[in-house]
Amino acid sequence: MTIAFIGIGVMGISMARNLMKQGHSLRVYTRTAPKAAPLVSEGAQQFDNIRDCVQGAEAVITMVGFPRDVEQVYLHEGGILDSAPKGALVIDMTTTSPRLWEGIAKKAREKGLRPLDAPVSGGDTGARAGTLAIMAGGLEEDFKAAYPLFEAMGKTIILEGGDGAGQHTKMANQIAIAGCVASVAEAIRYGEAAGLDLTLMLDTISTGAAGSWQMRNNGRKMISGDKAPGFFIKHFIKDLAIAQEEGKQRELNLPILKKTLKMYKKMEEEGKGDLGTQALIDLYREG
Repeated sequence: MTIAFIGIGVMGISMARNLMKQGHSLRVYTRTAPKAAPLVSEGAQQFDNIRDCVQGAEAVITMVGFPRDVEQVYLHEGGILDSAPKGALVIDMTTTSPRLWEGIAKKAREKGLRPLDAPVSGGDTGARAGTLAIMAGGLEEDFKAAYPLFEAMGKTIILEGGDGAGQHTKMANQIAIAGCVASVAEAIRYGEAAGLDLTLMLDTISTGAAGSWQMRNNGRKMISGDKAPGFFIKHFIKDLAIAQEEGKQRELNLPILKKTLKMYKKMEEEGKGDLGTQALIDLYREG
């Protein structure tokens, strides 16, 4: 299948590469052109605008940063809805506002396109390994058509419901992660204060009821001091803020979400927005 892939960042580059490994023809566009160089060296075609990139594509996949970026690449002049060929799948794998996507999906169908929202979970590790969890929303026939593409990038692939259902599922996912990251950081800080061997501690408790992906992966990064972004703090703040807004609309009390978002915002104010989410341990060590 000929695929236009828009957004070559920490996640996007590995997702695009895995599509190429499955024999798909890749056309790429990214605002920071040098980021696409590794894919070009492996056979992808690079374009300097969206209009040219999506020409002739059977599927358009976006993996950008913020809701404003999603709005821009889909809705602005020369964007995807203006330029993608009729009948093409248009799949947004960014974590974005469910309401924004519902509006985009409606306009996409009016133009004869086949929209799906399909945010992912699994971080850069899952993107590289092709084991992402993919949470999709849209029409079942479009999901089935896109399934071979999802299989190249992920392991758990679920159609959650109609337009926006993938994004709502991702909001639930991010709320759960917020609590997990904070609890792992608290456990490690407690272990430090108690004078424990942190590696032994983590090896032990990660095999019991407290075990989680966050503990096994980000917990070890917290111990080693690895703050490189598998997932940026600034992007996590964006996700949690969307979840908080959706919760407010439903008059929900979400105290863990509220507290964790406040903590991450404090870190961003300290200039740490480009660090990985595991850097939350710094806040605990500061007291």
